[in-house]
Amino acid sequence: MEKMLIHGGKRLAGEVVIGGAKNSTVALIPAAILSRTPVTLDAVPHIQDVYNLMSILGEMNVPSDFTGNILKVDPTNIKMVDLPSGKIKSLRASYYFMGAMLGRFGHAVIGLPGGDDIGPRPIDQHIKGFEALGATVTAHNGVIGIEAPKSGLHGARIHLEMASVGATINIILASVTAEGQTIIENVAREPEIIDLATYLNNMGAVIRGAGTDVIRIEGVKQLAAHNAHTIIPDRIEAGTYLSIAATMGEGIMIKNIISEHLDAYLAKLEEMGVTMDVGEDSIFVYPSGELQAVNVKTGTYPGLATDLQQPMTPLLLCAKGESRIVDRIYPKRTRHVPELAKMGADIHVNDHDQIIINYTDQLHGAQVTAEEIRGGACLMVAGLIADGETVISKVDNILRGYDRVVMKLRNLGADVELEDLPD
Repeated sequence: MEKMLIHGGKRLAGEVVIGGAKNSTVALIPAAILSRTPVTLDAVPHIQDVYNLMSILGEMNVPSDFTGNILKVDPTNIKMVDLPSGKIKSLRASYYFMGAMLGRFGHAVIGLPGGDDIGPRPIDQHIKGFEALGATVTAHNGVIGIEAPKSGLHGARIHLEMASVGATINIILASVTAEGQTIIENVAREPEIIDLATYLNNMGAVIRGAGTDVIRIEGVKQLAAHNAHTIIPDRIEAGTYLSIAATMGEGIMIKNIISEHLDAYLAKLEEMGVTMDVGEDSIFVYPSGELQAVNVKTGTYPGLATDLQQPMTPLLLCAKGESRIVDRIYPKRTRHVPELAKMGADIHVNDHDQIIINYTDQLHGAQVTAEEIRGGACLMVAGLIADGETVISKVDNILRGYDRVVMKLRNLGADVELEDLPD
């Protein structure tokens, strides 16, 4: 366990290069086991979730090598094993092994996934999809067992009750090798879904409609990778650095961005008065003048991502007036609010799960806790703004989601370091 020490109040300048998307990476690595040949992923972020997934692959006799930004995975001698506990509990995205193992072996035994505690995220839609494909699903003592019929999985028409990213990905992973056609309606449209479909299609899958609300899949016998796949840039990491640049920047260039993935977020920044030059694959953020309060509502893509409401919150503290956040994806995603209050923020949650943010002209350093990834990022941004020293515990949560974050912040001129906690 480590803690992050930030001596805030320093103006920042320079450039930062965004890494590959965490939310793509954590699906693409489990999907690699569907290939009958070695898989190469490029632009892989240096985050703890990657190492956790590599460790899970190792239990399945799937060696992997992570050098530079390139991850090589060799599933040619994979062994079917149950993954009921241990590492599988450490991150929520491990549940993508459900769909991947079901698609590869017709069988999976997986412990109920862990990850961030940001409110209920049931997997009932995943189960509904697996059952529609012909699988039998059982649950006992926190372990999910999924079994395809002897004849194998078959295509089906599946309508999701809500546009769940996790359910969309898991059903795709299970159905790419199912017999016949699968049609999934009301699917998630996030860029990470398109990234996964591109990756699988390059292995020989037949997936059409990714990025729309209906995906059609023609099952194939098996998949085989032949070319390296480059992961899309991380729009959440990009949004976090945009927040940093807008609060403490003296001119910051953010590179390796697909700006269309951030349209809703950029629109809010412009509404606040943030001045930016949006290029083909980069955004330059000018030093901010007076910012204006705005109301924010998160939503499914192409709406403003729930993962950005917390990194955006310190920016709203710098805006004149009262801002409100309504998170329509995870209304209980508010554990960062009392931590910000320790730093002097004028912020609270009302009875309707709205976060009310009032202009705060001065934050001060404090000892705070990163209870989950994006809440941790919020406190990190606040620590850069605040006078004095901010100490963030449970910093592993930040490292799970942010590529080489200390190095990148230092390159911008931030005074930040990691320190081991005593045993």
